[in-house]
Amino acid sequence: MKARLDAIDWHILKELQDDGRMTNVELARRVGISAPPCLRRVRALEEAGLIQGYRTLLDEKQLGYDVTAFAMVGLHSQTEADLIAFEETVQNWPLVRESYMLSGEVDFLLKCVSPDLQTFQNFIIRDLTAAANVDSVRTALTIRRTKDEPVVPIET
Repeated sequence: MKARLDAIDWHILKELQDDGRMTNVELARRVGISAPPCLRRVRALEEAGLIQGYRTLLDEKQLGYDVTAFAMVGLHSQTEADLIAFEETVQNWPLVRESYMLSGEVDFLLKCVSPDLQTFQNFIIRDLTAAANVDSVRTALTIRRTKDEPVVPIET
C-alpha cells in the first residue's frame, strides 16, 4: 500500500532530498510549520520507511574513480535460490555500486566504478565472469554522465 501523505509531508520529503543537512528549524521554516511538529513528521516518515537514510553525494572522478561502466549479466539458472546467491555475491564487490535484477535477455545490470580500466577489467575477468552461475557478461563503458538525479521527482 502506498503511503498517504499530505502536502506538508511531500514538502518535507522534497526539501530533505534537496538538502539533507539542514537543521530541523530550517526545514520547519521552509515547509511553514513550527519545529516540534516538523521533527515529529520527519521521525514518522523515517519510521514508516519513506526516509531510508541520509547520505553525502561524492564526486567519484575527483576521488580517483575515473571509470564508470555497466555490466549486463546473464545467469545459467534463474531459480530463486540462484538469484539470491548471485545477489549475495554482488554485495561483496565494492566496485559494484548499484545492482538491478531485470526482466528480458539480461538478468542483472551492475553499475560499477573503478579507478582505472585495468582494475575494471580485472574485476570482470577474476570476479564477475568467474562467479558461480554466471553465463554471460557484456560491458559498456560510459563516455560521460548526461544526467544525475539520484532522487525521487517530487513536485510541491
